[in-house]
Amino acid sequence: MQTIINLFKEKFQKKERISVVTCYDASFAKIISEIEMDCILVGDSLGMVFQGNNSTMPVTLEEMIYHTKAVKRGAPNKFIICDLPFLSYQISVEQGVSTGGIAIKETGCDAVKLEGATEIALQTIRQLTEIGVPVMGHLGLTPQSYQVLGGYKVQGKDEKTADKILQDAIALEKAGAFSIVLEMLPESLGEKITNSISIPTIGIGAGRHTSGQVLVINDLLGVSINFKPKFLKQFADLYSITKQALSTYNKEVKEGIFPGEDNVFK
Repeated sequence: MQTIINLFKEKFQKKERISVVTCYDASFAKIISEIEMDCILVGDSLGMVFQGNNSTMPVTLEEMIYHTKAVKRGAPNKFIICDLPFLSYQISVEQGVSTGGIAIKETGCDAVKLEGATEIALQTIRQLTEIGVPVMGHLGLTPQSYQVLGGYKVQGKDEKTADKILQDAIALEKAGAFSIVLEMLPESLGEKITNSISIPTIGIGAGRHTSGQVLVINDLLGVSINFKPKFLKQFADLYSITKQALSTYNKEVKEGIFPGEDNVFK
């Protein structure tokens, strides 16, 4: 049976691009299960996209487990990664190992993801890997640290910070991470990091030269019209389609058109 680590390693060695999409519910997951998407990330971005918060900070481990279970039920045939939310692994290595173990045990996901390369994070990755929990890293714009990073903006634009991110990527690989998300970096830095390590990089606003890409399903489908960062390409306009469908439904209910002959039981 192929594992997520083997899939990523195989694609990386063959220089085949890795497709990842962020999803939070069974309905969208079911659609994803029917196409050749490599992997689903259940991101703590659900705090903003699904819950309407201004950041990912309020998301709890219980909420991540809830949504990951839903995605797993919708796409049982896909590799699924669960984000570890804010304050679920930063306090101590013991906390992080417990959180990662609980997440993978209760949801049946294939891996967990955590942000940054602090000493606690690196030790947590080592210990989780040792007990059989695959870990994906996350560098660049790390949303759980957006306040100390100066907001949601491109990271690594000067030589000092770019080198720090590169060294962090190398440290994550040494700690045992099987892949690293690179978020909002200059394209040249995304390429340099990708060429400097021997594990796949998954970009979101990190240019064209990473090993793969990830986008949030609501964003790429055009559900959220107010979120249009430079790195996003909308592949559909579901906002307009959904709005029109709901308006038509409302009109037909009020005019007595719906339910029609085909919608009633005899």
